[in-house]
Amino acid sequence: MRFSPQDEEFRGRIRQWLAENLAGRFAGLRGAGGPGREHEAHDERVAWNRHLAQAGWTCLSWPARYGGHDATFAQQVILHEEYARSGAPARVGYMGEELLGPTLIALGTEQQRERFLPKIAAVAELWCQGYSEPGAGSDLAAVATTAVPDGDEWVISGQKVWTSLAHVADWCFVLARTEPGSRRSRGLSYLLVPMRQPGVTVRPIRQLTGTSEFNEVFFDEARTRRDLVVGEPGEGWRVAQATLAIERGVATLGQQVGFRREYDALVEQARADGAAADPVLRDKLARAWIGLEVMQAHALATLEDAGATDPAAASVTKLLWSRWHRGLGELAMQVRGAASLTARGAPYDLDEWQRLFLFSRADTIYGGSDEIQRNIIAERSLGLPRQARPASREATT
Repeated sequence: MRFSPQDEEFRGRIRQWLAENLAGRFAGLRGAGGPGREHEAHDERVAWNRHLAQAGWTCLSWPARYGGHDATFAQQVILHEEYARSGAPARVGYMGEELLGPTLIALGTEQQRERFLPKIAAVAELWCQGYSEPGAGSDLAAVATTAVPDGDEWVISGQKVWTSLAHVADWCFVLARTEPGSRRSRGLSYLLVPMRQPGVTVRPIRQLTGTSEFNEVFFDEARTRRDLVVGEPGEGWRVAQATLAIERGVATLGQQVGFRREYDALVEQARADGAAADPVLRDKLARAWIGLEVMQAHALATLEDAGATDPAAASVTKLLWSRWHRGLGELAMQVRGAASLTARGAPYDLDEWQRLFLFSRADTIYGGSDEIQRNIIAERSLGLPRQARPASREATT
């Protein structure tokens, strides 16, 4: 990607600011957080994110009238790249800033924007995503959580699962069925629901890494205001798909810079362990480098061409990074050899490579499984026939 002199001046400013501010009370936060490590220094990372907001480094892509900076595509790329290169801690406001905020800007009401966007930009309210359910993971159209109107409110009942950071969130954007008797993608609505109320129970899920980034969330007649539906009631599928497309947008470039840092560290580990002398492992490391280059080139090409709004292009991006990252975790175990099988301390103190291996097993599942991504590519981009789906229970009885 080619950057103008103005872009490079912008890069210099953000790089200098990060170098000067990841110091003092924030110096110990370098590298904290991230997938499988969201438990690390949460309160301190909230303080760091609010420090970012005060300096004007949050919500850059948003329109200025909503608290953003109308940043160009190049500036967004630069911010994500430099933030990842600096080793700055994982942001706690990602769900609000990168997912819900742009969704509200595109599809919300002016009242919803006025109520929520300033709080998101200031990192004053944290969000989580209420999509997946025990019977509706990759098959999101099978959502069974219901919301029924009751005067000026919606009453929500059901269960969500694999809800990242629900235990620290103030609000959740929830996909719920609001039309009784509706099936599949029809009759769903996209609701904004406060988490801190009677009727909402959050139960952490202990993962293979020993941490609990994901949660179960139970709604037992929880309530939210009637006007806190994004889009019209019944249009939730369209809104939810827009959020998913945004999720696979420019932020993935910063993610890939993080992947490159992991890859470079693994190469150094291979040299230190002597594993780099093995021609088979050298070949695998070379192939991983090629895969990383291809992934970045694809992301830049599709995003510059407005690929963030193309479901098929977004699905290809998801397939590329999830499979590559899972493969890096497997390669790390091969580089480490027998040492990869033993925790470094009691009771379950994992090193960075063990954590990478275990958490990256989920990469090809969350955010839409590989199987679903392939179906989207086949049906929406290649024009192949839709996958045959089992007949409904009603049709067979």
